[in-house]
Amino acid sequence: MKPSKTKNRRGSARAVRPRVGAFYILNFAFLIRAAAAAEPDNSLFEGGTNTYNNWLELSAGGLIPSGNQAQAQQDRHWSSGAFGGIEDLHLQQKVATNTLFTLDGRGIFDAHDYGISLGLKKEDAYFLRFNFENFRTWYNADGGYYPPDNAWYPFPNGDQALALDRGELSFEGGLIPKDKPNVFFKYSHLYRDGEKSSTIWGPTHPLLLGPTRGLVPSFYDIDEKRDIFALDATHHIKATDFGLGVRYEMGTVNNALNTSQYPGEPPVSGVPQDRKITDREGVSYDMFNVHAFSETWIKKNVFFSAGYMFTHLDNDLSGSRIYGNDFDVNYAPNAGNGLGYTNLLGSSQAAENVLNLNLMTVPLNQFTVVPSVRVQKTDWDANSSGIGTLGFNTQPFAATSDGSQLDVRERLDLRYTGVTNWVFYAGGEWTEGDGTLNEVGGLSQVNGIGVPPVARATDDRRFFQKYFVGARWYPARRVTLDLGGYYKNNNYDYDNTLDSTPNTAVSPNRYPAYLVMQNFETYDGNTRLTLRPWMNVTLVTRYEYQWSTIHTAPDPVSGLSEQQSGQMTSQIIAQNVSWSPWSRLYLQVGFNYVLSETRTPAADYTQAILNAQNNYWSVNFNSGLALDNKTDLNLGYTYYQANNYNDPNPVYLAYGAGAEQHAVSATVVRRLTENLRATLRYGYYHSADQPSGGHNDYAAQVVYASLQYRF
Repeated sequence: MKPSKTKNRRGSARAVRPRVGAFYILNFAFLIRAAAAAEPDNSLFEGGTNTYNNWLELSAGGLIPSGNQAQAQQDRHWSSGAFGGIEDLHLQQKVATNTLFTLDGRGIFDAHDYGISLGLKKEDAYFLRFNFENFRTWYNADGGYYPPDNAWYPFPNGDQALALDRGELSFEGGLIPKDKPNVFFKYSHLYRDGEKSSTIWGPTHPLLLGPTRGLVPSFYDIDEKRDIFALDATHHIKATDFGLGVRYEMGTVNNALNTSQYPGEPPVSGVPQDRKITDREGVSYDMFNVHAFSETWIKKNVFFSAGYMFTHLDNDLSGSRIYGNDFDVNYAPNAGNGLGYTNLLGSSQAAENVLNLNLMTVPLNQFTVVPSVRVQKTDWDANSSGIGTLGFNTQPFAATSDGSQLDVRERLDLRYTGVTNWVFYAGGEWTEGDGTLNEVGGLSQVNGIGVPPVARATDDRRFFQKYFVGARWYPARRVTLDLGGYYKNNNYDYDNTLDSTPNTAVSPNRYPAYLVMQNFETYDGNTRLTLRPWMNVTLVTRYEYQWSTIHTAPDPVSGLSEQQSGQMTSQIIAQNVSWSPWSRLYLQVGFNYVLSETRTPAADYTQAILNAQNNYWSVNFNSGLALDNKTDLNLGYTYYQANNYNDPNPVYLAYGAGAEQHAVSATVVRRLTENLRATLRYGYYHSADQPSGGHNDYAAQVVYASLQYRF
């Protein structure tokens, strides 16, 4: 049957593939059962009584979306249309005494999912391994939706999703003689290449003379490469393990954020509004790292470990923010150009030292004490310069900064199992830190417009503390109860010894050296109950409550006092049930309900800032049935709903998720012979998205079949 033609939601013609349904699963199950009807009806599995160490699995399938194709690709992690190839390949063969050669591979056509691994290993002597893999992720780059004007801002390439490839090419080898030092070397080349969506949307006027809204889609152009060389050695002497290693990494980043502003809008007083902006970021860096560790049993009940790491990082940066009629154009003065910059150049250096010390002791029977200390020292400095641009005007800028941080973290873990049917644990963690930050200059300011240069010197002190306690109780043979909770408090104090921006009550610009204190406090309690009322039934109930507050204190010269600037409350309720009513059947059901709210004092005074809601609930079901000794059937269903969306008005922006999703899946597995297995999967997915006005809604079907041969 030939595919028919219809119009998609953007008005272009596209092919519509014939729909397939779940009844194909049943037909497929009938056919493969009939094909193997001559087989005796006894227990049959891959290999049977034989052991097959090699296999080849071929697969084919397709994603058939309707609605927003790009959103379906992003959610389902597949390309639209047909795909297929080698799902899994494994070969292994002894090539000499105690020497094994292995090959693993994967190659899915049109999904850009490839991989191959070659290995050679001789026991207690050496190993060699080569590996390459590439996989793709898809992104929906559509912009925003404005309900008052029914204005929708789709990405200009239609329903096609943006694609970003990630990959790694590596070679490694090692000498692994028994009772002698082991040496390992690895070289890796990693990359990211392609395009992905961004939520940094461009401005527009959805209503004539109305408020400016960020609704115009933007996207990232990604080009990143890294090369890593690593050499490590380990050795065991008596009761101690030693390790020493070095790592050298170098890389380049050449990324761009492409944003449109005011598309299709006419010039204002002869000044063009419809512009393209390219924010290009270039970085080249090299990093050197050396690390060492030791682990030893001092006594039968005393274990000590230590680790040290030193890292030095050098960066060179470049960049520009250029306006034009298209992306990636050369800078040209124009009255429609907003604040930008060219010829950005800079460099930075950072050095970091980290020391870890851990001691595990068992001073009393069934009582374990683990104290640990971590010390981290970081120093850095940076500089940059460039030319700021605005319309036809330019002005040079420069900036320098340097700083240092020292953090010392102590931790104590306690565990006691001396009471029958009880396990108790408790502990605490404390971090004391201080640092300095000096900044002079700024990004750009042209003719008094933009971010003014600043001069700031800040000494900061940090004190973090966390205490946790919990217990596990076995009151009966089939009952387990877990109780736990923690308290966490992170406090920051800032002493701004130099500040070029006055913080008085009438100052139009108080940042950056405006805050003198911030405090983040969290209380958390959780419980988990596991019941096994019958041998084939398991129930797991979970509840967690979390309450967090943020306190902020500005510079006293502003005339403002300390305020509770935020409050977050979250509750999580979950219930899972597993039941195996028959040896051939299992059933699993799960329910999750999350209540989450963030409140700020500003919401009590203005509608421009709303309290944030993040409530949602989900249900999932899964079952497996052995139709006979050769055929298995699996069925699954999930449902998700969030109802937090608030329609925007001229005062406030739209926030919150509003979504409903369904997913149904069915899988049939048939063992045709002792070394041949066939699989067929079908999935149906439906998603409705309220913030996009339904433009991101889609329905998608996935059909997948595979055949595995073991030998």
